[in-house]
Amino acid sequence: MDLGNLMASDPTHHFESVPSSRQELTRACLETGTELVQAIANAVFALPSTDDPDGPIVRLPPPTTTLPREKHLPKPKPPTKWELFAKMKGINKHKKDKRVFDEQTGTWKRRHGYDRVNDDKDIPIIEAKLSDEPGEDPFSKRKAEKKQRVEKQEKNQLQNLKQAAKAGALPSHVQLAATALPITGTNGEAPKKASKEELQNVAGMAATATASGGKFDKKLPGEKPAKHAGKYRKFLPVVEGKGMSSQEKQQTAKILDQLMNKSSHGMLDVNKAVTMFNVKKEKQRKKEKEHKTSSAASKLKPKKKSLKKSSKKKH
Repeated sequence: MDLGNLMASDPTHHFESVPSSRQELTRACLETGTELVQAIANAVFALPSTDDPDGPIVRLPPPTTTLPREKHLPKPKPPTKWELFAKMKGINKHKKDKRVFDEQTGTWKRRHGYDRVNDDKDIPIIEAKLSDEPGEDPFSKRKAEKKQRVEKQEKNQLQNLKQAAKAGALPSHVQLAATALPITGTNGEAPKKASKEELQNVAGMAATATASGGKFDKKLPGEKPAKHAGKYRKFLPVVEGKGMSSQEKQQTAKILDQLMNKSSHGMLDVNKAVTMFNVKKEKQRKKEKEHKTSSAASKLKPKKKSLKKSSKKKH
């Protein structure tokens, strides 16, 4: 019995006689399993317990049976460029102290963070070097150099992550090949063979992944033709070549013929056009008549005399 895993077994159990049917075998297994579960329950209730608002709590002993691991062991991460360089040069990693003695102030300060040692903000004067250009601000130069170092570090970190993701892998189009041979750079496991339904789904997605939705793609053997086949639009080339001017003239003349020839009269409703013309003429005639009537009436009206006072003074 293993109380740590809540597991019990009876290695000495045997059937007195061979079960005659499946129901008899199931009944015998259930009886034996019930006895084992009851034995585990008796052993758990015999352990010392502590009181709790939810009920008594029992601490199980450590397990004695070694069970197999469910997941595979984690693979070691691929080394970074710095780790490879340090291994080649024999550089050993050692932990640095958090506090460093500052010679300028004569006190112990942090190596990093707030109030750290050799902080750029605490340096009032920077000595000039022979390589410095005249008129250049050393403080802004130091700030720009620090920004470049940070960007370079982030770039290297991203590159290390990309290399770690590509370790032991091949391009996706190689891994998609359903062959019985293992893929180079892996643990030697053969790739899973794709089923017929998976291949049909992938083929359907790939066929409709083009800009035209697979309208102009070449059909596979045995594939049904499209109900509405796509038609390519034909345009005249931009640069004129031999005979290009005549083709352009023919195209323009064809369009004019469609608009001006006798067969194009079917495009125009003659009766409707005549009716619209007559209505327009009638409206214009009424408008002119009203204008003449209003002008004649204004001429027959008597003119009113002005009642303006004379500006001459009486003496």
